[in-house]
Amino acid sequence: MTAILGGVIIIIFHVLGTLSALMALMSSRTSQGAIAWIISLLTFPYLALPAYWVFGRPRFYGYVSAREERDSSLRQVLTRFRRDLTPFFSRPESDERRLVAVERLAMMPMSRGNHPELLIDGQATFDSLFRGIERAENYLLIQFFIVRDDRLGQELKRRLCRCAERGVRVCFLYDEIGSRKLPEAYLVELQTAGVEVSRFGSSRGWRHRFQVNFRNHRKIMIADGLRGWVGGLNVGNEYMGESPRYGHWRDTHMTLTGPAVLGLQEAFWEDWHWATGTILALNWTPRLSSHGDHHVVIVPSGPADHQETASLIIQQAIHGAHYRFWITSPYFVPDQGVQDALKLAALRGVDVRVLMPEHPDHLLVFLSAFSFLPDMINAGVRIYRYQPGFMHQKVFLVDNDTASVGTVNLDNRSFRLNFEITAYIPSPAFARSVEVMLEQDFKVSREVSLDEVQSRPLWRKIISRAAYLAAPIQ
Repeated sequence: MTAILGGVIIIIFHVLGTLSALMALMSSRTSQGAIAWIISLLTFPYLALPAYWVFGRPRFYGYVSAREERDSSLRQVLTRFRRDLTPFFSRPESDERRLVAVERLAMMPMSRGNHPELLIDGQATFDSLFRGIERAENYLLIQFFIVRDDRLGQELKRRLCRCAERGVRVCFLYDEIGSRKLPEAYLVELQTAGVEVSRFGSSRGWRHRFQVNFRNHRKIMIADGLRGWVGGLNVGNEYMGESPRYGHWRDTHMTLTGPAVLGLQEAFWEDWHWATGTILALNWTPRLSSHGDHHVVIVPSGPADHQETASLIIQQAIHGAHYRFWITSPYFVPDQGVQDALKLAALRGVDVRVLMPEHPDHLLVFLSAFSFLPDMINAGVRIYRYQPGFMHQKVFLVDNDTASVGTVNLDNRSFRLNFEITAYIPSPAFARSVEVMLEQDFKVSREVSLDEVQSRPLWRKIISRAAYLAAPIQ
């Protein structure tokens, strides 16, 4: 009897493994990922089957259905918002054709009358965020991937509680995986003060119980629909340079006023609706900034998109570069499309530079990069490693006229598994401020040579190649 039961279980595993392999064939995000899953599921279904149902889901299906089957109330709000924003839609004339793809990926036209301002490193960022919390009058929307219960996290909690206690509606959204160590007492204290708290969880309900490989990696704050913040910093002492492990933490955030703030607000509003099922009543009336007249478009991206938005927006920027493309990322394992775009740009004479950390915080991602760096350097791509501490910013610069600040890393997770957000800014004045910032970063970085990469021992090359092959299914 036991033998018969064991045989039945083996047959079930192999049947389910075969069916799952067919699903991987039809839906995997990359050909490498499809091949890896198919071989694993057909050869070792006992181990691969549970792994596939946890890590192999190609799209965030619940969010897709929530987006496509919004009730009439959501549709009415969005229709009115887009209608009211129409007078502010415009593109720089010199870049009009190039920006069409950006707007289509953003599912939002570009607006004028905005003022973006760089916030370099933790002190400037949290000084600005805390001032924004103090000045909020009607509501405050705040969302982070990681929130820690340390000195900085406690300071944020105190300020949010005071904000709620003076009558401002405060909505606090955090990722359930990124902030998994956040204690319940922290959240209870916020709720007691009147803060509305919700986690962003990808495994909601029985149908979506196993899609735990997705993350909401956005870091944004919106005050009254008039001021917004977006960038690379989470909430924790390490982001202020107070971690013995990382030392100085190099990061970039930005603050924004003008109609484009409503693009940040729409991303939060949609995330909040997924997390809570409720529709926030917010200010959707656009207002021109009194400090500048920059063009900005906010580009949300994630596993609910029909296109691979994050990867495509970077490829579009690379292809549009005439003489310079500089990009920074703590994790550099781009997909083949981005790799090829970088190499082609360098081959046609564009100054292509990639800035990454000297010392990683994720070993697998760090090792993966060495498998393709020789080809990059051979093509003329210049690779730099930041020396003073850990470099975490997500910024790119195109020529002298376009720059971006956001949350997207150059890896498979950001391209296909995370909800991310990017501020795309075709503005020579803002691009100049990013250029000055990055020039300072390159001065304290070292350039990686071809000899350095090729002279690694064989065992390290093998490990790097194996790590890279695992990248599509991370």
